[in-house]
Amino acid sequence: MCGIVGAVAQRNVVPILIEGLKKLEYRGYDSAGLAVISGGLHRVRAVGRVADLEARAAEAKAESPTGIAHTRWATHGGVTEDNAHPHISSRGGIEVSVVHNGIVENHEDLRARLKGEGYEFTSQTDTEVIAHLLHSYLAKGFRLFQAVQATARELEGAYAIAAICKSEPHTCVGTRKGSPLLLGLGNGGSGKGENFLASDTSALLQVTRHVAYLEEGDVVEIRLDGYSIVDRNGSVVGRPVIESQLSADAIELGKYSHYMQKEIFEQPGALANTLEMVTHARSLSSSLFGSDAEPIFKKTRQVLIIACGTSFHAGLVAKYWLESVAKLPTAVEIASEYRYRDSVPQPDTLVLTISQSGETADTLAALQHANSLSLKDTLSVCNVAESALVRGSKLNFLTRAGPEIGVASTKAFTTQLAALFVLTLVLAKARGRLTLERERELLPQLRHLPAAVQKVLECEPAVRHWANRFAPRHHALFLGRGVHFPIAMEGALKLKEISYIHAEAYAAGELKHGPLALVDRFMPVVVVAPNDSLIEKLKSNLQEVRARGGELFIFADRDTHIEPSDGVNIINLGDHAGLLSPILHVVPLQLLAYHTALVRGTDVDKPRNLAKSVTVE
Repeated sequence: MCGIVGAVAQRNVVPILIEGLKKLEYRGYDSAGLAVISGGLHRVRAVGRVADLEARAAEAKAESPTGIAHTRWATHGGVTEDNAHPHISSRGGIEVSVVHNGIVENHEDLRARLKGEGYEFTSQTDTEVIAHLLHSYLAKGFRLFQAVQATARELEGAYAIAAICKSEPHTCVGTRKGSPLLLGLGNGGSGKGENFLASDTSALLQVTRHVAYLEEGDVVEIRLDGYSIVDRNGSVVGRPVIESQLSADAIELGKYSHYMQKEIFEQPGALANTLEMVTHARSLSSSLFGSDAEPIFKKTRQVLIIACGTSFHAGLVAKYWLESVAKLPTAVEIASEYRYRDSVPQPDTLVLTISQSGETADTLAALQHANSLSLKDTLSVCNVAESALVRGSKLNFLTRAGPEIGVASTKAFTTQLAALFVLTLVLAKARGRLTLERERELLPQLRHLPAAVQKVLECEPAVRHWANRFAPRHHALFLGRGVHFPIAMEGALKLKEISYIHAEAYAAGELKHGPLALVDRFMPVVVVAPNDSLIEKLKSNLQEVRARGGELFIFADRDTHIEPSDGVNIINLGDHAGLLSPILHVVPLQLLAYHTALVRGTDVDKPRNLAKSVTVE
């Protein structure tokens, strides 16, 4: 949530800050602001999008070689200009400004103490306490670098912070704990003449590809002549500088109208990239998940999956696969709930965390909780190689989906499923549950998956037609059975995320246990109907809907023998894909949500009240 950009250069950094915020706007778009040093501290803020800030900055003729900027997703306090970042503390000739991602959990105690010291608060945010704390240390004679170190020691919760002050006009200081922040080195990676801070690499591609990822508790100072980093203990450290392989084209819309549309149609390529090592392998190896994977997999007796949102749905699909193919008991936990209840840890448990960003606060905290229960065999499935989740896990598998900018996850989900299917087969093989013949049968199916998804995308015109009929509705039910029930859940989530139509998913057999009370001619019922062993059971459930006047919208495999009729609408997707069927069946549900949102006129990539990369609890 929220985005940070900071810059120190020998040129005007305001255009750099604005362009960086545009690339980070998917992380928060309630309000935006920037602060620069030009004689004194000057701040420009705007409620709304970065474009509104850009217009105000132009009006104010903002110009400076040093500055910080922020795009906000509101946590503490409403969406107002007073609550927008950056926040400033100014008195006694000392001026300091700060931007902040995350949540300061002890902000109320700090606020009360600072008020007692005479500081006045003008916002409802937790961030303003950081500005006043910094000021209090600067007033004691601390340099900004020292003040940030001292302030960070007093903060409880998660944060990424960037700060500037009037007395050090060519310096910006940042720190992080539980929320990402990285250093960008200017001038070809030399760090001479200009340097940058950001919460995401994409914000800095305009100025540098050379980045260093800060560790938990690091404090970094960027200057014109270079940078300095100390760790949480105050010891001077170096962090590896890498050259990002992220291309500018990957974060541009190109021919597409929205990032979500682009990312839906990127799925064949994303799957091909994710499965590249499998595509060119003659057999599956535990080494796909790390050099230490084989002994861990051989001793694994059960799997604990921890995730949030869409990644949680991926985990639910994996539970079906792991139990049916690898014969491993599997529990799936919502990360935000797992660490707040008394669970019973079992030895030889593989803890599997799933996250697109690898910075999801709840998932990171849940992983730490699992470690505290002596569950040390950990594996992450993640899309970001340098993320905290990957660094904090023994084993990992990178999904290689590329940047996902749209808030509603699409290609991250399907690539997660592909990775989890590979994991299922590898675990089954390690436990002697996968014969050579079965492996040789399934590998070609995996290799064919990108082409199969490409074929499914051809249903878009028919889905677009359905969307026109969905758009006026206020509620919808989604039904699935077996491994496709989580796919129905994901379809319902997509629809409500971006179209604001209330949607719920049920295992189809549960209809008669309550949801049928909602069914009438105004309630569209979306059905995932693969031609699997449960198809006849599903057909009976569909009759229950029709008997109550409900209208069915069915995504079916060929040969299901479900015929279109009055109140029964069908889109045929092709032949049944066996175990990989869930990956194919989610694609038309993504398209349905996207086109329905278009008809309703909502902001597809930036739905209200939501943001990407949830780095707060």
